Amino acid sequence: MVYAFCRFIERHFLLLAVTLSVAAFVEPALFIWLRPHIALCLGIIMFGMGLTLEFKDFVAAIKNYKAVGLGVVLQYTIMPALAVVLSSLLGLPQEALIGMVVVGACPGGTASNVIAHLAKANVALSVTMTMVSTCLAPVLTPLIIYAVLNQQIEIPLLPMVKSVFWIVIFPLVDGLILRRFLRSRIDSVIHIFPSVSIVVIAMLIACIIGLNHDMLATFPLLIFTAVVLHNLGGLAAGYGAGRIAGFPHRDCLTLAIEVGMQNSGLGVALAAKYFSAASALPAALFSLWHNISGATLVHMNRANAEIENSADAEVARN
Repeated sequence: MVYAFCRFIERHFLLLAVTLSVAAFVEPALFIWLRPHIALCLGIIMFGMGLTLEFKDFVAAIKNYKAVGLGVVLQYTIMPALAVVLSSLLGLPQEALIGMVVVGACPGGTASNVIAHLAKANVALSVTMTMVSTCLAPVLTPLIIYAVLNQQIEIPLLPMVKSVFWIVIFPLVDGLILRRFLRSRIDSVIHIFPSVSIVVIAMLIACIIGLNHDMLATFPLLIFTAVVLHNLGGLAAGYGAGRIAGFPHRDCLTLAIEVGMQNSGLGVALAAKYFSAASALPAALFSLWHNISGATLVHMNRANAEIENSADAEVARN
């Protein structure tokens, strides 16, 4: 019974995310109470991920330095370049262009690791790329923003590293250690954790929508279009570059997620601090949209996997 319910949740992630999002837009108070607990919720998801992984997965990810390097290079080249091109093509106002560039120059976010996990991508590779891009952000993000916008900004390294450690590394390693020593007990209940992660991330998406209710009510269509194209362009570039490099589908999917999903929270903070509140709008919209596109990607990949498994089972029977 529990297994069937978990499978139902996994198969209907997108429907759950959309339903809760609509509820959050209609009644924001249902979900905005989660705001102080977002880091804790992400940590819980990362702990669940750790229970599904082994240390050898991270050894393999580190050895796969070509994929890590490609992901980081695309992160800091394609995304800023796309921001400039799309802003010019769509004729965005200066404040929006600034916001697009800022979010495009940010590293990958924690949400990318969650989506990689739910989409059955290479989680160890995803976490490794997030760590590398985050450590490079205090140098590369200001350089990119200065090169494009001629504006100097500062990003303290220690707070970013601490954030990644407590939200990503610490709970993930806890899960890895627990599985290593209690594997027989963990394996009997491991099927529960993907559905728990799905419910939590769906609630976080709803929380983001609730927090941005007033902004979404004005529906800034042109900026929203730019944000959607920015994210989809990053997803396509990551996957396409992975295919050209000859990586397997699972790694290509991971590259797509890492390149297309930005640390939009950092983008909001930087835009608001160094530019204006209006410049923070693209990053805020990106925070909303990349979670929705990520949920859609999870749904599509799981559906394709089920079709392939059914086809393989049919071939085996024949």
